[in-house]
Amino acid sequence: MNGNSSKSSGSATRRDFLRTAAAASAAFGAPWLVPSSVLGANAPSNRITLGLIGAGNQGSCDLRRGWFRQDDVQVVAVCDVNTASHGYVTPKQYLGRKPVQKMVNEHYAKNTPSGRYKGCDAYEDFRKILDRPDIDAVAIVTPDHWHGVMTVMAAKAGKDIYCQKPLSLTIRQGREMIKAVRKYDCILQTGSQFRSDGTIRFACELVRNGRIGQLKKITTFVAKNNKVSPGPGWKPMPVPEGFDYETWLGPAPKVPYHKDRCLYRFRFNLDYSGGQVTNFGAHSNDIAQLGNGTDGTGPVEIEDLGAEWPPKGSLFNTATKVHFRARYANGVELTCVTKEPWMGALFEGTEGSVQCGWGGLKTNPTSLKDSKIGADEIHLPVSSDHYRNFVDAVKAQKEPISPVEIGHRSASVCHLGNIAMRLARKVKWDPNAERFVDDDEANGMVSRPMRAPWQL
Repeated sequence: MNGNSSKSSGSATRRDFLRTAAAASAAFGAPWLVPSSVLGANAPSNRITLGLIGAGNQGSCDLRRGWFRQDDVQVVAVCDVNTASHGYVTPKQYLGRKPVQKMVNEHYAKNTPSGRYKGCDAYEDFRKILDRPDIDAVAIVTPDHWHGVMTVMAAKAGKDIYCQKPLSLTIRQGREMIKAVRKYDCILQTGSQFRSDGTIRFACELVRNGRIGQLKKITTFVAKNNKVSPGPGWKPMPVPEGFDYETWLGPAPKVPYHKDRCLYRFRFNLDYSGGQVTNFGAHSNDIAQLGNGTDGTGPVEIEDLGAEWPPKGSLFNTATKVHFRARYANGVELTCVTKEPWMGALFEGTEGSVQCGWGGLKTNPTSLKDSKIGADEIHLPVSSDHYRNFVDAVKAQKEPISPVEIGHRSASVCHLGNIAMRLARKVKWDPNAERFVDDDEANGMVSRPMRAPWQL
């Protein structure tokens, strides 16, 4: 239970095939996909088999808008500790491993002559997916407190990984995830899908190429909490039938069950997530990192600007109002705040501004929207489909558009903001050593203990 899954020979053989084929393509300058007539319709060069770990709101969304649209991806297994229930984002949502297994089978049944398909297995224990040599990649769509353990174990098992944002629960876990991905030479795509948005890319290219002059300030936006916490004096509830609460907690502290602790609402409890800072902020601050050209580093100083919190004793304990400032070594200041349009970033320079995100693209002057990025200027990596980009990266055995280091650094901005807000003061950060400067109290928050037997 502590990550002892070993890299299967099946996965290793397939990975070797992909790497050899990709190398041959590079050497001869020719397409490397082997025709199905040579190796069969389900040859390794033609299809990626995927296991979905986490069959809740985001997992089901990823299936519909991502994996089902990839003709060369086959979802062969789903996993969740919840058999089936309502109670996700909306009361009508009925999700869990059984409903999502049915969703997968019904999707593939449309393309079978009989109109029936039962090729997707459902598991309660994610390790059964990792142990299957016929599964090439996993999509980790669980609460954040599971991302680190599952990613390290998946890498060790020889799987390529699509891990939803935020990449990690803590800064230290993120660094351990990087070590595992590099040690076992696997592909990891962080689910920061706005990296694959053409408008976001263009906005950041405008900033990076000096169209707004020298960048001075970035404001990133996060949404208000969309769920209300049970207040002080809340009472434990019985664990519902079909829900493995012990496994759901996993490496997190042992605490009494309450329905508002789990499923979608996990994100408002610091044991499992970081509130809207690591939810919407994982996107907004990722855009800021891209536009600021700081993908491989982070801020050097972070300061609380008056965050607000639920009443002491509430079940939810993440910020209800986000407000912190971060300063980078290049002098740029980032302010993260709870404010509409809920997700996005505003870049302000000496000669203009650019805003992008859910509010669309806004520029000052407006003529910047018609600006052309020249051939000799900075061009950011191009992707029009985040899921497709991952599949292509797996096949070519090359880094995707949002690899593990980038995902870690963007998540770190969110974690640093949470730490400064929780301490209600200013902290200084060394992004190279990934430690706070002369601050034992803050350094104690870079990592968290994990409940046995789980460890990285």
